[in-house]
Amino acid sequence: MVFLMVLVKLADWLLYQLLANSCYKAARKMRSYGFFLRNPSLRPSQQPLLFPSVTKCGKENRGSDTLVCDIHAVLLRSHSFFPYFMLVAFEGGSIIRAFFLLLSCPLLLFLDYELKLRVMIFITFCGLRLKDMESVGRAVLPKFYLENLNLQAYEVLASTGSRVVFTSVPRVMVKGFLKEYLNVDDVIGTELHTVGKYYTGLLSGSGLLVKHRALKEFFGEKNPEIGLGSSSLHDHLFISLCKEAYVVNKEDRKSSANSVTPRDRYPKPLIFHDGRLAFLPTPLATLSMFMWLPLGIILAIFRLFVGIFLPYKLAFFLGSWSGVNIRVKGSDPSRSDVNKGVLYVCTHRTLLDPVFLSLSLADEIVPVAMNTHVSMFYGTTASGFKWLDPILFFMNPRPSYYVHILGKVPRELTCAGGKPSYEVANHIQRLLADALGFECTTLTRRDKYMMLAGNEGVVQDKKKKPKSTN
Repeated sequence: MVFLMVLVKLADWLLYQLLANSCYKAARKMRSYGFFLRNPSLRPSQQPLLFPSVTKCGKENRGSDTLVCDIHAVLLRSHSFFPYFMLVAFEGGSIIRAFFLLLSCPLLLFLDYELKLRVMIFITFCGLRLKDMESVGRAVLPKFYLENLNLQAYEVLASTGSRVVFTSVPRVMVKGFLKEYLNVDDVIGTELHTVGKYYTGLLSGSGLLVKHRALKEFFGEKNPEIGLGSSSLHDHLFISLCKEAYVVNKEDRKSSANSVTPRDRYPKPLIFHDGRLAFLPTPLATLSMFMWLPLGIILAIFRLFVGIFLPYKLAFFLGSWSGVNIRVKGSDPSRSDVNKGVLYVCTHRTLLDPVFLSLSLADEIVPVAMNTHVSMFYGTTASGFKWLDPILFFMNPRPSYYVHILGKVPRELTCAGGKPSYEVANHIQRLLADALGFECTTLTRRDKYMMLAGNEGVVQDKKKKPKSTN
């Protein structure tokens, strides 16, 4: 009975916070919009900026300077943080959680920044396991952060000797990326409330981070040399506490081609990524995905049925007709006359590698370079359910597989020719990388699984040990 009363009071408090306050603030927002519509000369977008653009900030001799900034709308070109909450909800939670977050979009349109964040945090994190958020932050989010990194803001940040990021978004969503890829010294953000191994979806006692207050608490009487902010008035107050202040306005984020960070300019190469979504899940893109799902599931079942039960030529024809694109380059060398098998060494893209190799199809080694292209779902994961890999790959509208059968490795370059196994493996790795335009690394399988899944990728033996008779 006591538990029910607590639950009712909690629900009543949530409704008050999300409805009563939001309706009042939404009314104020709509009234302000009406005021600006009646007075076009006073619209926010037409107001003169109080601080110069980030493009005006000099980057020479900054090694002893301290820079403070936000990741939201400053280091990232996208203005909305919704896609990153969606990535956490989908990759760390479930498709049901992602669907509820999508349903909240109409409500979010009428909420102010603070309430919008609270709603997205509650839907995304309520009941989410800490280790799932850790996995998403380590192996999923960095790819999308890097693809949206504002080059101009990053170059200013990289030129300084000390970097501190203040943000009102949950600290756990950005800390790993900022420290690992941007070498940020400290990350101060909104902290989330937890119970045991789970998030409650509520904020800690300190609430949403107020950046200018947090800056004063962190630095005391000292003023940082450089402050980067967005064109919002809240950020103006934040960066006004710095000796130099610059803003990243809308034109700097989106209109300028120079703001896009090319892959060769990434602060740290992105080698591993472990996620299902192959696109940035904006509200419109996420809605399109959910609308595609019923047809995608039917299409995946059809493609799997065709590949398993029908003859090769008919399966190849129907698979291509359904949108699966297979490109084959090279030819299969003849087998050895001494009745020995041929070892095919493939790049591991998905669990379907041997299937597509068999469609085209050990002293003799034949390297086979394989690559895939998808537009909606990745067909591989290290931390998720592996049995879903083929299904999700075939759920893409037009998935493609590239198979390049390279020439047979000469006998003198194999173990049969006296070469150590590691030299043979390194040589074949270089052949595959050259064929696909990839760059070889020294990372091992263990390194990959430690990065993506937080384990060594070893399946434990579940057989019970015999009990002692003593």
